[in-house]
Amino acid sequence: MAKLSDIQIRSWISKGERFEGRSDGDGLVLSYRKDFSVPLWRYRYRFLGKQRVMNIGTYGQLSLSDARKMVKELNAQVSLGHDVAAEKQERKGVAVAKIEAKKNAFTVGQLADEYFQLRILGHWKHPNIVRSRIENDIKPHIGQLAAEDVKPGHIDTMLRAIVKRGAPTMANDVLRWTKRIFDYAIKRHIVQYNPASAFDLSDAGGKETARARALSREDMVILFEAMRNTKGFTQVNIVTVKLLLLLAVRKSELIGARKNEFDLDAALWRLPAERTKTEAAITIPLPRQAVEALQELHRLSESSEWLLPARKAQDRMIPHIHENTLNVALAKVKPNMAGVESFCIHDLRRTARTHLARLGVESHIAERCLNHKLKGIEGIYNQHDYLDERRDALKLWANFVEGCEAGKDWNVTPIRKKA
Repeated sequence: MAKLSDIQIRSWISKGERFEGRSDGDGLVLSYRKDFSVPLWRYRYRFLGKQRVMNIGTYGQLSLSDARKMVKELNAQVSLGHDVAAEKQERKGVAVAKIEAKKNAFTVGQLADEYFQLRILGHWKHPNIVRSRIENDIKPHIGQLAAEDVKPGHIDTMLRAIVKRGAPTMANDVLRWTKRIFDYAIKRHIVQYNPASAFDLSDAGGKETARARALSREDMVILFEAMRNTKGFTQVNIVTVKLLLLLAVRKSELIGARKNEFDLDAALWRLPAERTKTEAAITIPLPRQAVEALQELHRLSESSEWLLPARKAQDRMIPHIHENTLNVALAKVKPNMAGVESFCIHDLRRTARTHLARLGVESHIAERCLNHKLKGIEGIYNQHDYLDERRDALKLWANFVEGCEAGKDWNVTPIRKKA
């Protein structure tokens, strides 16, 4: 017969009456010690001849009738040979271990940082490109996940998001680096399998083909007009795109430039070897238009040592603008360029090379303007850098670009080739 009632229990609580334990029968005990804020239900039983006790809940959480039902179920389990207190403690230990493991789990962000430090920094020619993929694409999508918890579905979602924003080539690049990072994790015993291993380029940005796009004079006139008229396309962006055209350099070379690389008085840019694709330093002659553009960027960047400093006032691992900044900005301009075939930033180098040829610049001079190595025997034995010839070629090209910017049909006299 039951020995407790809800009326009794509420009376004890209201009076503040404390006790070690009062039995309700079948092993159910109510304890209300001085160090308890509320009465506590306990279950007492014997297992293998030993007295066992386990807490099953407070009176506020578990009513008398519910406590009796629970004890009835526990008695049934004990009769079947279960040490319910020990099993509960074991389950609690497993749960705590899982929580602790999750709290201390090696996240994808930490994994990517370790991979970058040990396998890229000091070993890869353009570490900033890899860092940018990690910071801007991998971390925002899966960086907070435990590395072992990443599933193929997470990889698929990440790739789809990159493609959706109009960057299929970048999606391919992110897939390549994600595979390498998780392969590294397998070697470090951090994960058992690579969640990106089943994916190929068809699941990301598709097969990449060599581009052949070069902007015509009419395209360039429209481009400059659209840049000036597009809301939100800043003066820094306009000047930067103009410089990419004028100097025919790679985007990474310009956005990663420090101011001390430029001697504007001598109209020279000394581009160090560690920042060139050819791994060879080159001195780039600066036409008047390029010097004026660089002076403007020096002014706009104020006291920064970088020509194009990062635009957010916060500590960043990349101190200059991100390589995708111009891509995103240019995407705002393209809708205002009706009738112009799609193009990308890298096509500006091809545009310069194409027009240099049309302006009569000899092939080997034009190739050196783009900092391409000369091919074959000539590349081995001809170490002349053609600085003066490149200066003349870039001056001719800069006049052409200036005409396009002004929207005029300037007639730039091509170089006459000697017989």
